[in-house]
Amino acid sequence: MSDACCADQTTTADVDDEDDDVTSIWGVSEIRAGLVAGALLLAAFLLGLGGQHGWALGLNVAALVVGASTFVPETLKKLTRGKIGVGTLMTIAAVGAVILGEFAEAATLAFLYSLSEGLEEYSLVKTRRGLRALLSLVPETATVRRDGIEQVIDPAMLVVGDAMLVKPGERLATDGTIRTGRTTLDVSAITGESIPVEAGPGTQVYAGSINGTGALEIEVTTTSENNSLARIVHIVEAEQSRKGTTQRLADRVAKPLVPAIMIVATLIAVTGSLLGDPGLWIQRALVVLVAASPCALAISVPVSVVSAVGAASRFGVLIKGGAALEALGAIGTIALDKTGTLTANAPAVVEVATTTGHTREQVLALAAALEARSEHPLARAILAAVSTVPDAADVQAVPGAGLTGTVDGRPARLGRPGWISAGDLADQVQRMQEAGATAVLVEDDGRIIGAIAVRDELRPEVPAVVAELHRHDYTVTMLTGDNAATAHAVAAQAGITDVHAELRPEDKSTLVAALRTKAPTAMVGDGVNDAPALATADLGIAMGAMGSDVALETADVALMGTDLRALPQAFAHARRARRIMLQNVGLSLTLIAILIPLAVAGVLGLAAVVLVHELAEVVVIANGVRAGRIPKLRTTGPVANKPSLESVAQ
Repeated sequence: MSDACCADQTTTADVDDEDDDVTSIWGVSEIRAGLVAGALLLAAFLLGLGGQHGWALGLNVAALVVGASTFVPETLKKLTRGKIGVGTLMTIAAVGAVILGEFAEAATLAFLYSLSEGLEEYSLVKTRRGLRALLSLVPETATVRRDGIEQVIDPAMLVVGDAMLVKPGERLATDGTIRTGRTTLDVSAITGESIPVEAGPGTQVYAGSINGTGALEIEVTTTSENNSLARIVHIVEAEQSRKGTTQRLADRVAKPLVPAIMIVATLIAVTGSLLGDPGLWIQRALVVLVAASPCALAISVPVSVVSAVGAASRFGVLIKGGAALEALGAIGTIALDKTGTLTANAPAVVEVATTTGHTREQVLALAAALEARSEHPLARAILAAVSTVPDAADVQAVPGAGLTGTVDGRPARLGRPGWISAGDLADQVQRMQEAGATAVLVEDDGRIIGAIAVRDELRPEVPAVVAELHRHDYTVTMLTGDNAATAHAVAAQAGITDVHAELRPEDKSTLVAALRTKAPTAMVGDGVNDAPALATADLGIAMGAMGSDVALETADVALMGTDLRALPQAFAHARRARRIMLQNVGLSLTLIAILIPLAVAGVLGLAAVVLVHELAEVVVIANGVRAGRIPKLRTTGPVANKPSLESVAQ
C-alpha cells in the first residue's frame, strides 16, 4: 500500500484477501519490515557511537534496503503507468539522501514511512474485518431434507428450493420462507433490534438469525453466496470507491501538490546552486520534498470512512461509502414517510361503533363476509378481528367506494363515509378520522349498523426517536399520501408539527427538492414507493433493508431492521465521523504549511522532517480509527404508551 495514501488510493475492496488473515499488528508485512529496519538503525547508531563507522554504514544501508522494500517496488510500478504519489516523493528523497551520503537519514525516512504504511494497512484490514464479521454469523453446517432423507451439508451446497431444517437455538444458514413451524427469531446481530420477532408459515427469514424454541422447515430462496448478509458485505465493499466530498478534497489537494512540490524543489535546488552552495540547497530541496508529502492528508479520511462504515454495520445501519457517510453527517432536515416508516404497515381494527340493536360481533361478521373476497389491506385487518367468516354472495367491488353483496339473503354494503351515509354515527366517524383511523361503514339491508375504525399503529419507539432528533436541532417533517386528518393525528402522536398530506409520489419528490433549498435533506422511506423522493433527497435512507434488493441498491443508507431508534444513532455516528475527518484534514494541511518554510530555512533537516511527518500520520490514523466506536443509543428504555383514540381526539 505504499502509494495508497495519495493519488491512487487503495480501497478496502482492493486489499488482497490474504490480509483478512491478519490477526495482530505483527501480521502486517510493512510493520515487520519497519521494525527490522528500526532495529538495524538502532544498532548502527550504537556502533557509530563506539567508533565502528564501517559497521554502522553497513547496517544503515541494510536498514534502508529493508524499509525501502515496502514502498519502492510499488512506486516504480506506478511510475511506469504514469502515476505519481507520495511514494514517489519518498523514493526521490531517499535516493537524494544517498547521493549526498546521508545514509542514516535515508534509512530513517524508509523506516518511518514503512512503519506508517503498515499502521494504515492494519487499520484498514481491522475495520474491514468488522464488516465481514457479518458473514461469520452463517453456521458451518446446514441440515436439509432431500428425497425424504435428512442430510448435514456445507451451507455453500444449499440450492434454491431446498427444505432446510432448523432446530431451536440454531442459526439460519441462508435466506428462505418458513414452510412449517412457529418461533421467535433473534435478529439482533443483523438488524440491531433487541426484541425477538415472531415468525410462522410464510414469513421471510434471513441468514444469521437465531431460531428460538420452535423447530422450522424453511424453503431456501437464495444461495449462501447471495444471501442477505453476503449482499450487504458485497455492496458496502463495492461502494467504498465512492469517496465523500472531504475525501475528494484530500485527493484534489494531494494530486496537484505532488508535481507542484517537485517543481518547487527543483527550483530551490537549481536557484540555490547558482547563488550558493549546491550541496546545501539540493539537500534543502530534498527536505522540502519530504516536508510537503501529503500522505497524512490523503490517508486521514479513508481510514475514518472505513472505520465508521464498518462500525455502523454492527448496529444495523448500512452506509454505502464515504459520500453517504459525509452526507449523513451534514443533514439538517429529515423527511419521514408515514406508512411503513413511522407506522408498522400492519393495519388493525382499533374500535367498532354500533347503532342501537346491533353488536360489535354482528358488525364485524358482516364486514368480514364482504371483505373475504378482497385483497385490500383493510380487509386483512377486519378478517383478523373475527374468528369465523359468514358466507356472502354476489360480492362486487365499487372502485374508490367499497363493496356490495348479499349476506343471509339480505343486501349488504361496506365502504367509505360519503358513499354510505353515517347517519347517527356521524360524530363517532369524525372522531375516528381525527384520531388517525380509517373509518369503514357497514350497512345491512339498507340500514347503517356500525362503523369500524382501522388504524396502522405508530411504531412504539417513534415519539422517543422524534424527540431525540429535535433535541439535536433537526427539522423533522412527515410526508404521506393519506388524508390530512389521519396525517395530522399520526403526526401529533409522533411529535411532528410539520405535516404534508395527500401527496402523490411525484409530489413527495417535488417537496423534498424544495426542502433541499433550505438545508441538506434526508428522505426516510421504504425504498420502493418512495423511490422518487429518495432519489431527489441529498440522502436516501431505506427502512428494513434486510431482504429488499430495491432498498439495498437504491438507498444511500439503509436501516437493516425496522426499529427507528437506529436512525438517531446513525446520525450521531455520522456527525462524529465527519468531525474526525475535518480534524484530520485540518491537522494535515496545517502540518504541511508549517514544515515547508522550516525546511526551506534549514531549521529542520531531513531526519527531523521525516520524523515529524510520519508521527503526524500515526496521529491521524489513530484519530481516524476512533470513528469506529459505536455511539450509545439514547432512545433506549421504555417507550411512551400510545394514545387512545379518545385521548387523541381530545
